[in-house]
Amino acid sequence: MASRVEAFFFAPTWPKLKFMPYSDVRALPISLWKECDRPREKLLHQGASSLNEAELLAILIGSGMRGKSAVQLAQSVLDLARNDLNELAKLKPHFITQVKGIGEAKAIQIAAAVELGRRRDSVDITKKPAIRSSKDAFAILHADLRDLSHEEFWVLTLNRANRVMNKVMVSKGGLAGTVADAKIIFQEALLGRAAAIIIAHNHPSGNLNPSQADREITKKLKNAGDFLDLPVLDHLIISEGGYFSFADEGLI
Repeated sequence: MASRVEAFFFAPTWPKLKFMPYSDVRALPISLWKECDRPREKLLHQGASSLNEAELLAILIGSGMRGKSAVQLAQSVLDLARNDLNELAKLKPHFITQVKGIGEAKAIQIAAAVELGRRRDSVDITKKPAIRSSKDAFAILHADLRDLSHEEFWVLTLNRANRVMNKVMVSKGGLAGTVADAKIIFQEALLGRAAAIIIAHNHPSGNLNPSQADREITKKLKNAGDFLDLPVLDHLIISEGGYFSFADEGLI
């Protein structure tokens, strides 16, 4: 006769997955699924576009209930919306809680995610300024740099249409200079999935002539950008009285 300890470790707690119908497997906790089928891992390794709506919603829901996985709960929510994301966007949180296993907190998370999607759709891409010349880049950056009593180094990240995606200060220095760290600069660009960048810094003295250090860092960053297929389109030196463009002067 097996001991209590042996009985605990050897008694089957879950049916063998290979003999279970697919629908029954989906009812198991997601932690028992194959890793490649789990929504979070699938998103990390294959990208968000590889997930169906129920799997995406399951990530928001987070956990299931007894006898029902998060994916099945998510499908129940979609069923409530007649499998139409536009209809889901119209559902109020208190209505979503009609699904057993979906409490107020989970319903609010779903509503918040849907609202973010709606706001993204309403963003006019033309509001992102396009850079067609050094003058356009100067117009975006001069307010941040022209009146400073110390040097700062900034980066504009651009998409493939040369529209500005982000504007980031990457370093702050003293009266005579600042450190332009290539690792930080390209980290910002790569994380933002930029197609190109424009770099800029100011000269508090008002002298727009590039120093030898300015020329060297420009060459270094241009070479790094070419290697990463992430071109540095220009380097601006900005002061209260105007700007100097490396691209306009044929120095980049």
